[in-house]
Amino acid sequence: MNQNTAMETRMMQIVFPNQVNHVGTLFGGHALEWMDMAASIAATRFTRSTVVTVASDKIEFKVPVKVGELIDLVAVVERHGKTSLTVDVKMFSEILITGERKLCTEGKFTMVAVDSDMNPIPIIGLQRP
Repeated sequence: MNQNTAMETRMMQIVFPNQVNHVGTLFGGHALEWMDMAASIAATRFTRSTVVTVASDKIEFKVPVKVGELIDLVAVVERHGKTSLTVDVKMFSEILITGERKLCTEGKFTMVAVDSDMNPIPIIGLQRP
């Protein structure tokens, strides 16, 4: 596996009617769930360890997302310390019929590598060039 593969994760979703709020746009809780999942996968692939989310920061909802739009989540490990990582997650929406694509949400997630007792552990298995 090369460095880029270990550091970036992509996920896709389609927005269904049961995932919208009272004004007909994607409920923010679903967006956050998907973003956290993408961050977790990216961090796990990077560390090859169990990771947990300890913080989310600077979450910005930029444009609303409607039913039927494709969601493309891109999670990139920005930096790491001894036990933690910062993962930048960008969520793009795409109208499938036209191909119009917009950055709709972005944020940063702090993940920590843990052992089976949920204690922080040093990050191992880093994919270095």
